[in-house]
Amino acid sequence: MTEFGVLAPTLFAVGLLMAVSAAVLASSRVPHAAAPAFAILRGAAQLAAVSLILGAVIVSAGWVAVALAVMFGVATMTATRRLGWDWRHLAMVAGSMAAGIAVSLVIVFATGAIDFTPRYGLALGGIVIGNSMAIAALAGRRFNEAVIERWDEVEGWLALGASARQATRGMARGAVYAALIPSTDQTKTTGLVTLPGAFVGAIFGGLSPLEAGRFQIVVLASIMAAGSVTAVLLISMLAPVRVRPRRLF
Repeated sequence: MTEFGVLAPTLFAVGLLMAVSAAVLASSRVPHAAAPAFAILRGAAQLAAVSLILGAVIVSAGWVAVALAVMFGVATMTATRRLGWDWRHLAMVAGSMAAGIAVSLVIVFATGAIDFTPRYGLALGGIVIGNSMAIAALAGRRFNEAVIERWDEVEGWLALGASARQATRGMARGAVYAALIPSTDQTKTTGLVTLPGAFVGAIFGGLSPLEAGRFQIVVLASIMAAGSVTAVLLISMLAPVRVRPRRLF
């Protein structure tokens, strides 16, 4: 089948899926109903660009490092915007994500669980960065919502002489737990409910199912470790609150 023969049905299917998403959300009067469709368009454009350069990047350690740095920069900016953009939040998000990602990747490659090659570095690094971004945004937003909803409780603790960190301790712990729920559920149900992309991609790339499964469990463990460190560090920096925060949108 020619490239056009493959591309045409792909574009048609993606277009229909975008239309379904936009139509369902618009019919329910959900705010920003077209946002998922625009996200698909943006993702498609970005994947097209990445596909053109990936062949050169994946064999060079230097270019892989550059690619991961760009991914990390975009991820931190994206997560920070979800928490309310300012330089203080950017530093918090970047620091917590960098720590979580570094811990995971160092353990994986130092133990030899996965070979330290440009190909695997880019694959694992990209996956861990993306999931750490999502966990950072979820943790920060959940903490913001909890503090606003329970502000009377926070003020009460502060009035009794508790520190700002003590006054929000329960909300901080709840935010970390809530942020990790999607990753925890994905890990628990892998192989039963879903076949993760890394697993399927590894099989398509020629690995045996056993080797693909080994790679996938390392990926999942890396995501959980990086996400845990990211969420705990970020919330520990956000936790000292003395003024009621504004609601995030």
